[in-house]
Amino acid sequence: MYGGGWGYKKIAVFTKNLLNPAYAAARLGADRIAAQFGAVAVHYVPRVPDDADEQCALIRRAIAEGADAIALSAVHPARVNAAVAEINAAGLPLAGFISRTTEGRWGSFVGSDDVELGRSLAHYLFSHLQGMGDVAVIEASADSSTSVDRARGFRAAGIADPEGQGLASATRLASLAREDRLAVLHPAAHLYLFYRYLILERVMPSSMDGATALSKAFKALQLRSTRIGEASLKDGLLGANRWNRALIEAARLRKLL
Repeated sequence: MYGGGWGYKKIAVFTKNLLNPAYAAARLGADRIAAQFGAVAVHYVPRVPDDADEQCALIRRAIAEGADAIALSAVHPARVNAAVAEINAAGLPLAGFISRTTEGRWGSFVGSDDVELGRSLAHYLFSHLQGMGDVAVIEASADSSTSVDRARGFRAAGIADPEGQGLASATRLASLAREDRLAVLHPAAHLYLFYRYLILERVMPSSMDGATALSKAFKALQLRSTRIGEASLKDGLLGANRWNRALIEAARLRKLL
């Protein structure tokens, strides 16, 4: 929000509590950016951590105290809706961060894909456990939409790959290639990488790791085919082998061709 350009000098910033150091950093960041653009950030934080009723009261107070714009991290996805409606009715610009409400008009929102965040965390953990050990998940408040979504993503990863065996296998394939210093021109180079891609696609579809493995596999297959001068042999390599055909089709679907 640009204090000088829009004439908004007083930005009301709402964070969920005084306990989480991430919110302390957010308040500090808001102070610095507001000052940079000639505005001032006024902070409204519930004395009772994550209390929806108190945050609603603070929103009404900020409107009454003449806030020019509001930056809000909602403590609850639904219980702050009425206060958000009052912000809209007052015609104040509203920007959200971290968590938002299920209703209301927001000018902008900065957050993350919390389901994917939880899923990625689970994949990272499972790959290092390599199918061994138990995992305990300690969740935050059930009112926290970010926590709920992250836990949902974590559980989804566990359902898809309950013991982390798929990711462990993918990790072992990558390690095997590194430890054996598998040459790119080795007859099995593209297959090592393609099998890794297939495993990753099963447990974490459309991931960057999978895309990288597929790209490397396809390049290795291309490089090998260029070393074959006779057309019939090259056609046999690329078309007759089931796994090579599958690799080429996957590359086509991923628009690598």
